[in-house]
Amino acid sequence: MEKKFDTKAVHFQKGDGEKNKSKTKPIYQTSSFAFQDLEDMESYFTGGKDHLYTRYSNPNTDDLGNGTARLEGAPAGVATSSGMSAILAGILTAVSPGEHMIVPLDLYGGTYQLFQQELQEWGFQVSVVDFTDKEALEAAVKEDTRLLYAESVTNPLLRRENIGELNRIAEKHDLTLMIDNTFPSPYFLQPYAEGADLVIHSATKYIGGHSDVSAGVLVGTGELIAKAKKRIINIGANLSPFEAWLACRGLKTLSVRMARQGGNAAELAGWFQKHTSAAAVYYPQNLSEKGNGAMVSVDLGEAYDVNTFFQSLDWIKIVPTLAGVETTVSYPLNTSHRAIPDTIRQKLGITAGTVRISVGIEDKDDIIAAFAAALEQAAR
Repeated sequence: MEKKFDTKAVHFQKGDGEKNKSKTKPIYQTSSFAFQDLEDMESYFTGGKDHLYTRYSNPNTDDLGNGTARLEGAPAGVATSSGMSAILAGILTAVSPGEHMIVPLDLYGGTYQLFQQELQEWGFQVSVVDFTDKEALEAAVKEDTRLLYAESVTNPLLRRENIGELNRIAEKHDLTLMIDNTFPSPYFLQPYAEGADLVIHSATKYIGGHSDVSAGVLVGTGELIAKAKKRIINIGANLSPFEAWLACRGLKTLSVRMARQGGNAAELAGWFQKHTSAAAVYYPQNLSEKGNGAMVSVDLGEAYDVNTFFQSLDWIKIVPTLAGVETTVSYPLNTSHRAIPDTIRQKLGITAGTVRISVGIEDKDDIIAAFAAALEQAAR
């Protein structure tokens, strides 16, 4: 019987096959696996054994990749050392040097640097296009275009990408569609079900969920993930067993965390819209029947002094990341989007007053009160 999402999130791990059954999956903190003799070792290469060397695979890293794939509705998945290495593995799976990729204007800064600096230096062709203009997007497709890359919900202004339309364009031109689904997590959105061939997660964020691990996951078709695994092995982008174990522990509570954080975010976004003089409030709409995610961004505009605002946040931490159980804030201009050229930031609307809020699991009234107090101090 097919289980529902909340149950799959808890019961995704493969049994370890040991005589002594542990309620919690053990950490296979080993660099390699032992064999009885040469024939036993050879059985790994013929499919008789699952693991040889942890750079190749490990029970804990397999659990993370396969567990996330199951929640995305994808056939296969593989864990990597970070979200960025998951992106790189996906690109190297779908595109060869000299071939062309199309990416959106409103990319996370680290991803922008990967496409615009590293990949172009390695001989890949990259076009940056405004994905809100689908005619311009389709016009950018060339004979040697191989990949469309996008974020399901953009960082930091939370635009909901039209994955169905991207899938239409990808199918029409025989392109691989790759989606970064970090912000919604599989709880709110499953791009694979909407036509994506590859989906990546920075498991550092909502999948891990507790700000204590750096990890990535790439999920997709069996053929593409098999190819991606070879790339990950060869470039050494594997995840360590302990980090994978931590991320798997986080995955088990994804549903309860996201339900609480998403509900708090909706309350906070509504409060900002009704009770503040913020120039803009960014919060996705119609993301899924479960809600609209746990991220809120605001532009404080001229009504508030941004430095005083950050200084007055009391227990809310200022960090360059997101998605832990605590409510935190970041400043995209100086962190996540520091590498984006000023002209692009201005076109997108990322200003000196833009604040990105990762909403936690605390009491919603306490969250709102903390922001109300900070805004009161920062009011001009």
